[in-house]
Amino acid sequence: MAFPSRSRPAPHLHGVLPALVFALASWLPGAGARAADCDCAPVLAPVPGIEVLLDERIDLVRGKRVGLVTNPTGVDRELGSVVDRLVRHPQVQLVALFGPEHGVRGEAQAGEHVGASRDRATGLPVHSLYGEHREPTPQMLEGVDVLVFDIQDVGARFYTYPYTLAGILRAARRAGIPVVVLDRPNPVGGLRVEGPVLEPEYASFVGMFPIPIRHGMTLGELARLFNDEFGIGAALHVVPVRGWSRAQAEPGQALAWVMPSPNMPTPDTALVYPGTALLEGSNLSEGRGTTRPFEIVGAPFVDADALAARMNALQLPGVHFRPVRFTPTFSKYSGERCGGVQLHVSDRDAFMPVRTGLALLKVLHDDYPHQFRFLEASAGEDTPFFDRLAGNAWIRQAILAGESTEAIEARWQAPLRQFEQLRRHYLIY
Repeated sequence: MAFPSRSRPAPHLHGVLPALVFALASWLPGAGARAADCDCAPVLAPVPGIEVLLDERIDLVRGKRVGLVTNPTGVDRELGSVVDRLVRHPQVQLVALFGPEHGVRGEAQAGEHVGASRDRATGLPVHSLYGEHREPTPQMLEGVDVLVFDIQDVGARFYTYPYTLAGILRAARRAGIPVVVLDRPNPVGGLRVEGPVLEPEYASFVGMFPIPIRHGMTLGELARLFNDEFGIGAALHVVPVRGWSRAQAEPGQALAWVMPSPNMPTPDTALVYPGTALLEGSNLSEGRGTTRPFEIVGAPFVDADALAARMNALQLPGVHFRPVRFTPTFSKYSGERCGGVQLHVSDRDAFMPVRTGLALLKVLHDDYPHQFRFLEASAGEDTPFFDRLAGNAWIRQAILAGESTEAIEARWQAPLRQFEQLRRHYLIY
């Protein structure tokens, strides 16, 4: 059946109407690239724990002297600081700040000790939990009735913020005060877990408990796990994120990204970090000193084109490798020209970061046997840094012995399945 001619646009409007439609779609709030290829309803940002606390659970802090553990990621949906929100709230008395690695204001580099200070904006005392002390001392907790924790994690076992949280729980239990965790989304999603479960003898501040590298949990869920399963026993309250689901990893569907640390500039960094951070335990550059840390990796002895070809030939799920040349401005090979690859994740759901990081290590070890090496243990340490990151010694030994990545992955599956069963008891979302 032919449509009446009046339903067709005039010939001179054939090019104008699509342009008008595109312009309107681009102008509408929440539209953009998605408007052109999707009829999806607008996705609302999750409501972070700080807003839920002040709107629905103010009873947890009302009239109490609050010690706040936070960093620049402690923000609401409008990017207002949790420090400012609590300082200005008439029912809250904020009396002290506590800073993790990188500090309350996020100015310190990785591994740099942070000292005690006084916050310039508020005049409050700032106690460092990444310097002389990793847990609050009794003196730090004098005059504190409740500890509130609000920090964005990145979903990897060797990120240090979960262990700052564990230290907060331990100190609070000893002092007899409660802990309130203001939860935030896991930026790499909450469905998939991956990698070896840490063996207890390799526990450190980059892996304190037997969990896998990619654990698929929020900090609130980890707090419940640490507190109950590993015997901390603090009085814990988790204020959940409202409107977040475990499958929600796409950055555009979550909160605005605030760098959790100086070398975690984007959500893409967080996605690859559980795999490429393993390179920190070797003489390969993990991309520190570039604008794309952990996405760009390599070394002066690496042939960029050859490495990209080798990695792409593996057909790893959800990722493509592009040859790059780069010169780090600090950290490993500062000022030296390096060859390597940049990881471009094409399918976030299919991408397996730990498998990818393991494959990179295996290929670089095999192709550069005289140049590649794992770093020795630091002075005063018995355990090589790679083993602390991996949570065991056998992966390093297997790579050196020439074992396949498939054989290595197979060895960590049984403990990983056991962890999946365990974590079910502590999931909130």
